[in-house]
Amino acid sequence: MSIEKELMARSNATCELCGSSEGLSALEVSPSDGSIEQSIYVCSTCKDQINNPENMDENHFNCLNDSMWSETPAVKVMSYILLNKLGRQDLVEMMYLEEAEQKWADSALSAAANKMVYKDANGVILNAGDSVVILKDLEVKGAGFTAKRGTTVTRISLPADMDDHIEGRVNGTKIFLKTEFLKKA
Repeated sequence: MSIEKELMARSNATCELCGSSEGLSALEVSPSDGSIEQSIYVCSTCKDQINNPENMDENHFNCLNDSMWSETPAVKVMSYILLNKLGRQDLVEMMYLEEAEQKWADSALSAAANKMVYKDANGVILNAGDSVVILKDLEVKGAGFTAKRGTTVTRISLPADMDDHIEGRVNGTKIFLKTEFLKKA
């Protein structure tokens, strides 16, 4: 039997987080070995919000009040992860996880914390290779020029140790620019 069918049977064809029966599919709870024990059956709304944390709707995840008590370890771990991301320490402190479940949840949270998110002045996520526009004249120290407002910087790179800067070429010179002065093009 496929994992999808096993998950459907385990969950009675409902989302294991919110109970919806619309647009269901399997989701591995990372880090995962791809087994049914490390996967959950979720609706398209939950899956989208898990995969795109910037779309997370706290009201939708009020359902975690119930799913955090699931007897399925993967559901408990995902509930723990989501409650932490939502800042719901009151509910996190109420949860009980076995030692192995706690290690699993902690490794997932530390992996997510290590993934830096770069955002422009408007809160739009920046990725390597994007183009950005400079929002104000910026004096480039040590290079002897000013990066003018409206200048487009193409094919940016993202430094691994600074989530508030990007790297790009302006006037042929490779410089670091603060993301608060940039807008995604």
